[in-house]
Amino acid sequence: MSQPAARTTRDPGGSERIFAAEDGRLWGAARMHQKRSDDEAVVFSCISDSRQTVRAISIGREHDLADVSDETLRAWLRAAPRIGRLV
Repeated sequence: MSQPAARTTRDPGGSERIFAAEDGRLWGAARMHQKRSDDEAVVFSCISDSRQTVRAISIGREHDLADVSDETLRAWLRAAPRIGRLV
């Protein structure tokens, strides 16, 4: 029997940022957490080019998007795997 997928929600504190990647594209970064665990992630969505796939990376709770530099966001974006479509 399969288990239901873990539900994720956006951080109620409104932790979202917009930044420019090295190639000039604008990306949105939103902090997410799972209701049934302590895992947190940053989900990246390209604002200026919708053909780019959404990406996500796990981060620790000690990071606040409002406090990290754009260079840190760029490094996380480079390291974040692409999320494919579920078929």
